[in-house]
This record gives sequence, C-alpha cells and structure tokens, in this order.
Amino acid sequence: MYIHRKTQEEIKAMRPAGLLVWECHQIAKSLCKPGVTTAEMNAAIDAHIVNHGAIPIFKGVPGPVPFPAATCISINEQVVHGIPGDRVLQEGDIVSVDIGAKIHGWCGDSAWTYPVGEIDAEKKKLLEVTEATLMLAIELIPKKKFWSEVAKEMELYVRKAGFFTVESLVGHGIGHEMHEEPQVPNYVCHSFLRNFDFRLSPGTVIAVEPMVNVGTKTVRPLRDGWTHVTLDGRPSAHFEHTLAVTDHGTVTKLTGAPEGDEVAA
Repeated sequence: MYIHRKTQEEIKAMRPAGLLVWECHQIAKSLCKPGVTTAEMNAAIDAHIVNHGAIPIFKGVPGPVPFPAATCISINEQVVHGIPGDRVLQEGDIVSVDIGAKIHGWCGDSAWTYPVGEIDAEKKKLLEVTEATLMLAIELIPKKKFWSEVAKEMELYVRKAGFFTVESLVGHGIGHEMHEEPQVPNYVCHSFLRNFDFRLSPGTVIAVEPMVNVGTKTVRPLRDGWTHVTLDGRPSAHFEHTLAVTDHGTVTKLTGAPEGDEVAA
C-alpha cells in the first residue's frame, strides 16, 4: 500500500478546496428547512462550486449508473450516497449532506448531518455522538502513532453511547483524487491491523468520516444502486472532515471554517 504523504506546500494548496466545501455546507445548512427538496439543495451547491471554477467531484463517479449529482443527500435511515431528487424535507428529519469539490487540482470532501426544525431526543443524541466521534479522532491523531489506535477509541465511544458504527463503509486518503490510499475505517478488525494499518506521520491527509446508526451496524443498498440504508430502518448520521497531519504533528481541518482573511478561491 502506497500512501502519498503531502508536503506542507501541498497541504496548503489543498486548503481552497476545503474552504469551498465549507462554504457549500453553509448553503446546505441554510436550506435544511421543511418544504425544501433535495434537488433544490443540490442545485444551489452545484452552482456555488461551478461559479468558483471548481469541479463537483461526486458527479459522474462510476457505479451501477454514474452518480448524477454534485452532492449525496441522505435522510433519516439513509446512511450515505442518497441521490437528490423531488423528496421534500419534513420537520423532524435529519439530513446527511456529503460534498466534494476539486479546485486547482486538489480535492476537498466533508459531510455533515443537519436537523430539519425540531428533532426528537434520539436523533439529537445520535447527531451529538457522531459529531463528537469525529472530534475525538481529531483530538487523538496527534497523540497516536497508528490509525488503528484512533479507530479503536472511536468505536468504543460509539458503543458506550449505545449506538453502532457502520463497518461496511470507511473513510479514505484524499489529494489529487477523491479516493486515495489508505482506507480509513472507524473501527478495528484483525484483517485491517494485519494488512492496512498506517502511521499517522506528517503529510498524512485523510477524510475521516464516522457513520453511526441507532439500532444496527448493518446497512443495505437500495435499487438505485447508490443509496445505503440501515437494515432496521432506524436513523443514521454521518460527519466528515478532510484532515492533514502537519510537520509539527498537529492536525489541520482542511474543510474547517475560514480563519483570518481566508477565502475559497
């Protein structure tokens, strides 16, 4: 397994893509209201990406059919890869929005799960735990040598909260391409430890994306070939940042909010 460790200059060059994705999430958040369709949300984000001279990297990804949209929008029991369409958001829904963009040859990728109006206590806890799992990873990366050490703590945190980590879908390396080595699971298993574990050394750039379900870790694909849903029909949440390990061993959120006078492009 070859991992392209980025130089500090390359990490800096990835930041505009991350900022653009962050801006797109502000649009997504503002549109998570009752009565809005997922197609309307996708169109607004697609336009923002294109207007910045960037490429929506999800559009056209090969699969059963090429992915048709700039965003993956997954509602309630939908875990990931939901296809935007005429579905109307309802009060009490939770909406996972996954956005990727490429600009100046570099990619950014981030997902967030938003509430639509007031949501019930179970969904609130699910969102809190899943976001906290991502933040735990960011906190632990500078303190650990191998990814498996971080993933173990993430999995344990989710289990203690009474929820389930999805194991059939994982994060990934990212750079000039959306999907690069290494694979980045949110749990630990023997086959990963034996064959795929990696050092958290400077220049590591990964998309860390815990997916957490209320009732079961098992998911299944729908007939559209893309959307994955929980097997029991109970809710799921998804949070993701593109993260870089710097020469100082600290972690930079490349898809985090702007600092100072930063702008997307």
